[in-house]
Amino acid sequence: MSATLEEVEFLASSAHRTGVLEALAERPCDRHDLREATGASSPTIGRVLADFEERHWIERDGRWYRLTGLGEFVADRLAAFVDAMALERRLRDVSPWLPYELDGFRVGLLADAVVSYPGRGYPYEPMERNRELIDDTETIRGFGMVLLKASVLEHFFESVFDGLAVTMIYPPAVFESVHAWNPELVAEAAELDTHDVYIHDGLPNSDWCGICLTDDHLSVCCYEPDSGMIRSLVDTDSPRAYEWGESIVERYRAAATPLDEAGDLLSVDPLA
Repeated sequence: MSATLEEVEFLASSAHRTGVLEALAERPCDRHDLREATGASSPTIGRVLADFEERHWIERDGRWYRLTGLGEFVADRLAAFVDAMALERRLRDVSPWLPYELDGFRVGLLADAVVSYPGRGYPYEPMERNRELIDDTETIRGFGMVLLKASVLEHFFESVFDGLAVTMIYPPAVFESVHAWNPELVAEAAELDTHDVYIHDGLPNSDWCGICLTDDHLSVCCYEPDSGMIRSLVDTDSPRAYEWGESIVERYRAAATPLDEAGDLLSVDPLA
């Protein structure tokens, strides 16, 4: 093992070492503070402090210990790595359905994301989260797959008729599925000035992924392509993620065709 990996193992293999480093990153501490913060015994704290002093990560001023500049560097990088691994753990089960093919998408955009996915015996969490986001917004913009469950569509169109401003870009097949759910209601909604519908037959990931922007959240809805099963709804209020989502949605809206210019989609017989 290289010396660098040995140092990584030195930190990662001991919760007490990482705990001391995290505590000192917040403020100078004495040994009592460090025992309280980590739950470690006095001899253990003594060994950790000796190891840190040997590495020039800490300095002592009377009974107080504080990080050196080198120690602050290590603590900052450790915190970033811990945050990265926490995000990886949250996204691990839904990673195969994230939109990596979209230009500019990076996992880091979802650093503060809420991840909702069907649990055992309770498959409704993504739909409930979607409803919460609809209830908390005055605008929706998006493209691709949508939550094609009747209860979600009912709530969505209720909100549309209550004044929710919508700009939605559908692949033809997805719009036909929405239209088939309730042709008269969908056609009536399409006439509203606040409900702009576009058709795009070249959307990326259109059979398993959708992007949605509410007032202040970016949402990524992921489906299993073969079964249509909802795999996750991942949403974040990160300004950086929202800016990325706006650029993607606007790019495809500019290349899409307004519904009233897209042929006879509203007259398609859902039973044909």
